[in-house]
Amino acid sequence: MNISGSLTEVLPIEDQSQVGHARRTTQKLAQQHRFDEADAGRVALVTTELASNLLKHAGHGELHLRVIPRAQGCGIEILAVDRGPGFDVQTALTDGFSTGGTQGIGLGAISRMADVFDVQTDPRGSVVLARFYPRGDSTPDLALGVSQHSLHNDPACGDSWHLVLHPQGFNALVIDGLGHGVEAEQAARAGEAAFARASCSAPAILMDDLHQAMLGTRGGAAGFAQYRAGDQGGHLSFTGIGNISASLVTAERSRGLASHPGIVGAQYRKAQAFDYPHVQGHLLIMHSDGLQSRWNLQHYPGLVYRHPAVIATVLYRDFCRGRDDVTVLVVALESRHE
Repeated sequence: MNISGSLTEVLPIEDQSQVGHARRTTQKLAQQHRFDEADAGRVALVTTELASNLLKHAGHGELHLRVIPRAQGCGIEILAVDRGPGFDVQTALTDGFSTGGTQGIGLGAISRMADVFDVQTDPRGSVVLARFYPRGDSTPDLALGVSQHSLHNDPACGDSWHLVLHPQGFNALVIDGLGHGVEAEQAARAGEAAFARASCSAPAILMDDLHQAMLGTRGGAAGFAQYRAGDQGGHLSFTGIGNISASLVTAERSRGLASHPGIVGAQYRKAQAFDYPHVQGHLLIMHSDGLQSRWNLQHYPGLVYRHPAVIATVLYRDFCRGRDDVTVLVVALESRHE
């Protein structure tokens, strides 16, 4: 299964009028992806509550939307993002409790209505995740999180990402085309298309495929991971040219993955795969240089155990440089990826 890169849609929530717009946007999105009336209504109701809570609890915030491709059909992902004071999760999950002192369906009801629910909150702010799948879709949730944003909300994004799922594991790519705008996007998309065609190839051959596809474009930085689950605790190889950052993270430690200098589509000396055995249970975090590199999940108690979508969004919220396109991709290295 191929999952092509796409931008995160951001809806600002700064006044009450934007709550209705957010509700209509997510309900329409669900209907477009074949959610029935009841499931689309469920998405709309939770959107209303999440957006209202942003105003009540934090004063303002954002909803981040993403369509989640599935083997059959799609899911809808909504993340409520704020920089408010945080809250006590267990208290907020109690039925009848409202952080704003008003009658709402409450966080507990949201957690039951969503097919996937998670939350990270501390004095720096909160991120609440709700994922929805159509009735009858029993495929397990994909332990993937992506937050991708173009500079100044440009329709063209010079970053690209791609994920290929297969029975033994997955292959993941992040490309950062030089600069930003249309020409950077063309470079990144050319490399992504080559990766989608041959993501299981030997690393040096695959990087050369990306290089050939990006010749004549601006070129860019590229990094890809090839993960194989198995009896030996999982094995990951990482191959990078340029400044795509990649890390393997557990609750105890984080280690950066090695890459080589150069520009794919222009010039580089060699592409070398670095192997990392026994990585099952780790998080793989890859990002472009639109994200600062000084993040540390240990500074966020419990964040390493949260859903990858929450992790990617927290990193974007707190470490986006604000002067380039940015992509953050987080995948939990599990024994099986559907």
